[in-house]
Amino acid sequence: MTPAQLSATIVDALSTLVDQGDLTLPDGVPSEVTVERPRQKGHGDYATNVALQLAKRAGTNPRALGELLAARLREADGVAGVELAGPGFLNITVEAGAQGQVAAEILAAGRSYGRTETLRGQRINVEFISANPTGPLHLGHTRWAVLGDAIGRVLAAAGADVTREFYINDRGVQMNHFADSIIAAALGEPKPEGGYAGAYIEDLAKAVEAASPGIFELEGEERRAAVRAKGYELQLAEQQAQLAAFNTHFDVWFSELSLHESGSVPETLQRLKDLGHVFEDDGALWMRTTDFGDDKDRVLIKSDGELTYFASDTAYYLDKRARGFEHCIYLLGADHHGYVGRLRAMAACVGDDPDQTLDVMIGQLVKILQDGEELKLSKRAGTIVTLDELAEAIGVDALRYSLARYPADSPLTLDVAEITKASNDNPVYYVQYAHARTCRMLANAADLGMALPESGAFDPALLDHERDGELLRALAEYPRVVASAAELREPHRVARYLEATASVFNKWYDTKECRMLPQGDEPVRPANLARMVLVVATQTVLANGLDLLGVSAPERM
Repeated sequence: MTPAQLSATIVDALSTLVDQGDLTLPDGVPSEVTVERPRQKGHGDYATNVALQLAKRAGTNPRALGELLAARLREADGVAGVELAGPGFLNITVEAGAQGQVAAEILAAGRSYGRTETLRGQRINVEFISANPTGPLHLGHTRWAVLGDAIGRVLAAAGADVTREFYINDRGVQMNHFADSIIAAALGEPKPEGGYAGAYIEDLAKAVEAASPGIFELEGEERRAAVRAKGYELQLAEQQAQLAAFNTHFDVWFSELSLHESGSVPETLQRLKDLGHVFEDDGALWMRTTDFGDDKDRVLIKSDGELTYFASDTAYYLDKRARGFEHCIYLLGADHHGYVGRLRAMAACVGDDPDQTLDVMIGQLVKILQDGEELKLSKRAGTIVTLDELAEAIGVDALRYSLARYPADSPLTLDVAEITKASNDNPVYYVQYAHARTCRMLANAADLGMALPESGAFDPALLDHERDGELLRALAEYPRVVASAAELREPHRVARYLEATASVFNKWYDTKECRMLPQGDEPVRPANLARMVLVVATQTVLANGLDLLGVSAPERM
């Protein structure tokens, strides 16, 4: 019996009490009831405070309501016992057979176990990284490469229609600086003012020449335009390859330049004028964002006629909304904290309620330590360490998991030695090893000729040891964890759940009364096969959870 199933059982019991006239609820019976695992052993398998929540509405005291509900629940299928505690808490014990059925349900669901419909019907756009296409991705992008991808995964697992989007900043003076830097490297000239440095620029110059022989023999603006286009193409392709190798995938790569070429920006400015939220001052065009809580009004067109990034940002937001996204999530770095107010005000200026359509997440900085020193220098970029260098030094799984297991808004320092060591002190190793252990157990079972019982032959009541129950209750929590992670945009909840579940599994594994494999000359008994089902269920949950973080589930370590 899962928490959701027990919640439904309690709702049914409340409905029966109301129908029989034993209970009056003027506002009606709640559609669901909060059910939690108690913190202390001996307080049952699950607990609920529903009696305390409903007593006042029912015109009675919590203990009286609790007694009514407890008596009804004791008659329910799958419930072994109910105790009333304190001012009105109900501690509920579930029958072993009902609890053990969770394992069979997990097997039947397989890869889909944990997926819910809590966000069904919601179209959500998740924009993250959004780097300039002028250099390799670096440490500053790595955290969002993990969290943005993981947020997209948990939202999809909760039933949302999710699009992961990369906004390519391919318009602006930086693109000319980029082209001029490549040209200077190709011609052996010094880096231009405002240009880019690092071995990657020299590599790009060679790649541009190889892809377009004679391109550097062109003159003036023709050469700059050609080099800009080819360098952009090659550098963007490298970023895409880096992210694919890092197991981060995007559905849309959206060009900022395309906004301007399509006429979206002028259309946006006209819409803002029609809504009365722009004004002119000192020759510039402004958006009156202070009307909606921003700390100052924002310039859309400078006095020299140059469009600002904010004009593009506004047009881009409206483009997302026009594509049917009801909710837009922005993942921004720590240096973009001031964007929260301005983006919310921008959404309000175009007629939206930012509480309903916008979610701006600010991530804090990450430091990587190696041998006690902070990693800063890059062989390729010359300044900050790149994503592919980090992945090579640390490993994709270790780096992704270590970044995913913390909230985005917490500053983070990771030590390479700590997150790569093969030790139970290393969370990613601990979880992956638990999965590998289930694989080894099932391989050993296959060697003994053991096979999963047919659905009718599986007796869930045989999973009757205390440790069996603890593991089953942990596995039953998984769908609720996924739904919570999606609702709160906090994939670290999945990581912490996996670590806690791996711990419960390891304790179960060390309990001799819960052995899955027969010992010595013992025959294979129904209890062995029942626990084989439990091991496959554990394997499934660990693999599904790791997949939500973009981390592999190895079969051996």
